Amino acid sequence: MRTTVGIIGAGPAGLLLARLLHDAGVDSVVLESRDRAYVEHRQRAGILEQGTVDVLREAGAGERMDREGLRHDGIELRFAKQRHRVDFPALTGGRSVMVYAQTEVCKDLIALQLAEGGPLLFEAEALGVEDADTDRPRVRFRHEGREDVLECDYVVGCDGFWGVARKAVPAALSRTFERTYPFGWLGILADVPPSHDELVYARHDRGFALLSMRSPAVSRLYLQVPEGTDAGSWSDDAIWAELERRFETADGWRLERGPVTQKSVTPMRSYVHEPMRYGRLFLAGDAAHIVPPTGAKGLNLAVGDVVTFARALAYEREKGSPELLDAYSATCLRRVWQAERFSYDMTSLLHRAPDATPFEDRLQLARLERIASSRAAETDLAEAYTGFPFG
Repeated sequence: MRTTVGIIGAGPAGLLLARLLHDAGVDSVVLESRDRAYVEHRQRAGILEQGTVDVLREAGAGERMDREGLRHDGIELRFAKQRHRVDFPALTGGRSVMVYAQTEVCKDLIALQLAEGGPLLFEAEALGVEDADTDRPRVRFRHEGREDVLECDYVVGCDGFWGVARKAVPAALSRTFERTYPFGWLGILADVPPSHDELVYARHDRGFALLSMRSPAVSRLYLQVPEGTDAGSWSDDAIWAELERRFETADGWRLERGPVTQKSVTPMRSYVHEPMRYGRLFLAGDAAHIVPPTGAKGLNLAVGDVVTFARALAYEREKGSPELLDAYSATCLRRVWQAERFSYDMTSLLHRAPDATPFEDRLQLARLERIASSRAAETDLAEAYTGFPFG
């Protein structure tokens, strides 16, 4: 097989890139190791930054998002039984976020790709990237029981942390930066309308809690738990009781309970691989960086990466200059490190470390009080949460 851009991975990054390239008249082939049903049902992020929303609309993938997604103009911070709302549009010149699950983004982009785009091969396992430092990189893959080769002008690895793309970057050229956290998130889906119309981030002496949602009828909630916790060790009643403790307010706000339909634990880590480019291989999304979910940045960073690549390739085709492609890694990493910084700040602001001292507890409260009382501090949070500009 032969194409201009070989894309490994049919998550939102790979699928959006294929759509952007299609709209620019560039052919591509998408290889996805899983089947379509898995891609369309794996639960992941649900918060879309303003820039991500705008790109999806421009790519023709925003119709259902605009109809079914939930625009949010703020979040609520809770601490010491007090409530403080951060008003995004008032602080950012009108920017907001959208609650629309990654599964739904993937469904929309898959439908577009199959109807209008180039080949999208499910159950096509990428085995390795070869000759990335030449002008004819290749992707070896297995599909329908036989091995094949995809010859490309460029390869974009959107295949996640465990994929093969990053392994093609020589170890001598790679630098990694990583932090693991001694806690995780116990998350549930529950068939109950959300108890608040915006996300609630709660700091409590017993640990962090997050109230989120997937739809007007489905709540998504999280509890900070020790690293390595087994989700099955928590009964539904124990989860609801702990959520009620951590969300408690002085004004009598109530958390509504409902049937729990899904339960899992998400580990917390920060990770960056530099560079994000080697020859004609470009890394995007989790293949190059991971953030703790506190800042709602993972999917949005991946979107920024592929938008940067698509614009750089269009510039090369129009101007005959590889300048923007050569700058891909540096351009993406500037945004990545700002998102890493914000995600770390939000995590350290709201989670209680297992060995936290009373001094550190008071510092957390002081930081939260600063946000609640300073428009400058509040604006910094709002600007970061609604999204850093694409490079």
